[in-house]
Amino acid sequence: MERTVKLRVKVDYTTYSALKEVEEEYREVLEDALNYGLLNKTTSFTRIKAGIYKTEREKHKDLPSHYIYTACEDASERLDSFEKLRKRGRTYTEKPSVRRVTVHLDDHLLKFNLDRISISTKKGRVFISPIFPKIFWEYYNKGWLIASEARFKLLKGNVVEFFIVFKKDEPKPYEPKGFIPVDLNENSVSVLINSKPVLLETNTKRITLGYEYKRKSITTGRSTKDREVKRKLRNLRERDKKADVRRKLAKLIVKEAYESRSAIILEDLPKRVPEHMVKNMKDSQLRLRIYRSAFSSMKNTIIEKAREFGVPVILVNPSHTSTICPVHETKIVYQPDGGTAPRVGVCEKGRELWHRDVVSLYNLRRRAGDVSPVQLGSKESHDPPIIKPGRWLRAKSLRLIMNEHKMNEMKV
Repeated sequence: MERTVKLRVKVDYTTYSALKEVEEEYREVLEDALNYGLLNKTTSFTRIKAGIYKTEREKHKDLPSHYIYTACEDASERLDSFEKLRKRGRTYTEKPSVRRVTVHLDDHLLKFNLDRISISTKKGRVFISPIFPKIFWEYYNKGWLIASEARFKLLKGNVVEFFIVFKKDEPKPYEPKGFIPVDLNENSVSVLINSKPVLLETNTKRITLGYEYKRKSITTGRSTKDREVKRKLRNLRERDKKADVRRKLAKLIVKEAYESRSAIILEDLPKRVPEHMVKNMKDSQLRLRIYRSAFSSMKNTIIEKAREFGVPVILVNPSHTSTICPVHETKIVYQPDGGTAPRVGVCEKGRELWHRDVVSLYNLRRRAGDVSPVQLGSKESHDPPIIKPGRWLRAKSLRLIMNEHKMNEMKV
């Protein structure tokens, strides 16, 4: 695992000038490496270095040789990324252009310790004494190791921006002792913990509509090219709020799975899932809500956090998970209740009631290979406890939330 910490340091004019010389010559080597890779149709670092090293060494005699190595690595990464984008039809130029330069440093060019940073330049080594931000110490004190490589970029005002890389060994995957199915919905996420379902509200619907009304009030009767309109639209934080909810929810679920040594079960959602869901919808407001619910983003956030903790994730087929009885494998009929999506249905064979979000959890668990018996007749199974965002957003444990909910019910 790798994490990058950004660090800005203001240096004196002499140090900045020495690094500026390095940056200018590094740019020249990088451009030559890119041109060589394009001309010879290769993205291989080894081939690019073998092809240009002798020429570049003669052109840049005073530049430490390892800058040529790191520039070739940089070119290899840029060419590989450009090729992937080109195959997907997302490139707008014939070749990658060098707009911004971030100088790559290896262990020969960089000597790093907590007192000072030493960087090799054309005029010898320069020394920089940084003040580390809080996030640096968080990683450092949690056992992350500082990698031997780093990057720097020059900013205005004699400011040097460093990118310090932290590394940590991937945790060994464990054999799951249980399963935690997770069902993603527009305004909530339902989870099954020890055969007990719980529904966590996300307020996505309210956030989406609230910001849509704000946009309309800002743009009504005014051009979106107006400077004041642009400023107000930029200040809207819908994306940040939704991302914050996704991150906290993912952390809660993954921590619960990690502590109980369980695997997480998710629906293997297809690409462009909102387009499939709104295909036959005529309600424009509902279409807007579905498009901005970001189901795939929620799924990907959980997968990324699970990868960080080493928790296995199982993706299963999502079709008909909420319309088939997990006991009798017959159709569940949802009676109209005045809404667009009835929540409670009846099994055609057993005639028991099923909540849409709960039956999805049991079916996801079955499709992952867990054949544990399903509770019938339990009110809790068909009417899951609903936890409001105000209670779970600041919580440290999903199990504690459920225990608090039980205690509240007992008091009532």
